[in-house]
Amino acid sequence: MQEFDKLAKSLQPHYSHFNVSNRLLFTGHSHQAWPDVAFEGVQQYMQMVAEQVDKKWDFGFEKTEIMREYLRGWYDDPNGRYCREQNTHILMVSWLSALDLRNKPKIITTTGEFHSMYRQLRRLEEEGLEIVYLPHEDDDALLEAITDELDDSTAAVMLSHIYFETSEVNTRIAEIAQAAREAGVPLLIDDYHGTNVVPLSVEKNNLHDCYIFIGGYKYMQWGEANCFLRFPADCKLRPVITGWFSAFEQLDHPRTDEPVEFDEGDQKFATATYDPISQYRGAAVTEFFIRQGLTKEVLLENYHAQVSYLRRLFDAKGFDTEVIRHANTRPIEQTGGFMALRSPHARKFRAMLLEKDVFTDARDEIIRFGPAPYTTSEQCERVMDKLEEVVNEGSEG
Repeated sequence: MQEFDKLAKSLQPHYSHFNVSNRLLFTGHSHQAWPDVAFEGVQQYMQMVAEQVDKKWDFGFEKTEIMREYLRGWYDDPNGRYCREQNTHILMVSWLSALDLRNKPKIITTTGEFHSMYRQLRRLEEEGLEIVYLPHEDDDALLEAITDELDDSTAAVMLSHIYFETSEVNTRIAEIAQAAREAGVPLLIDDYHGTNVVPLSVEKNNLHDCYIFIGGYKYMQWGEANCFLRFPADCKLRPVITGWFSAFEQLDHPRTDEPVEFDEGDQKFATATYDPISQYRGAAVTEFFIRQGLTKEVLLENYHAQVSYLRRLFDAKGFDTEVIRHANTRPIEQTGGFMALRSPHARKFRAMLLEKDVFTDARDEIIRFGPAPYTTSEQCERVMDKLEEVVNEGSEG
C-alpha cells in the first residue's frame, strides 16, 4: 500500500455516481470525476430557479464568489480579480482585444501551448500579426530567448505554467514575468494544468501585474463552464470584445456618447448571458474539497506520489524504448499531475486501452496517464498491466 491510498480510499465513497473505485479512470489531466455533491448542486440550482425565476442571477453570483475566494487562496492573491467565463478561449479573445495590436503586432509564445491558444495565434498570424514560437523544452534557454525577443513591437508574452502534452513545469515563470515587466509587456500565464496540482504563488513570485488562465474542467472537478482569468486589481486594459456582463451594474444607467464603461469588480473581461448551473456545481465541489482537507500542500504531495509511482511501475515493465518511453524525464518536483509517454503508436494504444475500459488520453505521439486524488495504487498497477497487454498485442499485430 502506498501513502496516497489512505486519501484515495477515503474519497472514493464520495464519487458513487462515477463509480471511481471500480473503474480505471486515468484522464485526470483532461476530465476528473465529479463528487456526488456536484449532482446535489445541480438539483439545488433547479430548485432555486423554480423559486426565483428571473431573480436567479444574484444567487448564481454568490456561488461564483465561492470559487473566486478559493482561487485567491490557491494563488496567494487576496487582491487579484477573477473574471468568470464559459471557457478560457472566450477570455483569451477578450484579453487579446484589449492589446494595442495595431502598433505592437508581435506576440511571444512557445511551441508547447494548448490548442486553443495555438490555433487562435496561428489564425492571427495569418492576418498579419508576428507570432514568435520559442522552443519550450529548456526553461533557461526559453527565459533567455524571451528576453532577447522583447522589444517595442511586443504586445504580450503568452505561455504555460505546465505544458499540456508532457506535464513539464515551467520553472522560470517569475524571471519571465520580471523580464516582461522591465520591457513594459503584459504576461499571460496558462495555468489550466497547474491549478489544484502545483501551487503558483502570486505573492512569492511577484506576479501581481500578470494575467492567469484557470480552468475548472480538469483537476478542479468543477466541470465545464467554470473558467477564470486572473487580472490585477489596477488593470488598465479595456477589451474591445466586451459583453453586457462586464457592466452588469450599469444596466439602468442612461446611454450616452461617453466611452464604454466597465464595472469595478471581477467581470471586466466577461461577455454575456450564461447558464449559472455550472456555478452551483463548481461551488459545491469547492466546499467539498475544503471539507475534505484537500489543501494545496496535500494535493501537491499526492500528485507527486501518484505520478512517481506510475513512473516506477512503467520502468519496471522494461518496455522497448523504440515502442514507448517517457516523454518527460524531469524530476518529479518539475512535473505536474500526469505521466506522459511517447510512442509512435500512442493513439493506437489509447484506443486499445479504451476497448478494455481503461480511460487514458493521447495527443499525437504522446499518451497521458492522469490520476486523481481518488486513484489508488492498486488502480495504478492495473493500468500499467493493461498498458503492457496492449503494447504486447500491438507489437504482435
